[in-house]
Amino acid sequence: MALTFAIIKPDAVEARLTGRILARIEQEGFTVRGMRLQHLTKREAEGFYAVHSARPFFGSLTDFMSSGPCVLLALEAEGAIAKWRTLMGATDPAKAEAGTLRKEFGQSIDKNATHGSDAPETAAFELGYFFRGLELL
Repeated sequence: MALTFAIIKPDAVEARLTGRILARIEQEGFTVRGMRLQHLTKREAEGFYAVHSARPFFGSLTDFMSSGPCVLLALEAEGAIAKWRTLMGATDPAKAEAGTLRKEFGQSIDKNATHGSDAPETAAFELGYFFRGLELL
């Protein structure tokens, strides 16, 4: 079994989609090992997305991610990273496959409902950024 990190983003929380997304996560066989509702500060969002700091979208991304509460998740499953990325779908909801979370719940490339780690190293950083060891069950 492997762990990955996921976020239900502020757009989905505001739209009251958290329960539906969590239900899909469990239906797809993930076990939630950590979960917290948190309103990120701008500084927390900047630290989390520091890898993108030179990109032109960094300011708007961190503004958005600090605009309202989000749900932070540690998910466990066999092949968790790939499995979660498949369930999320393409970054652009218009290009995401039918049945994916972003196709169903995303509004745009910027407001696409969910985030997920893209590699084991990224998952380790992201899980460590928001969850301390004892917080994971």
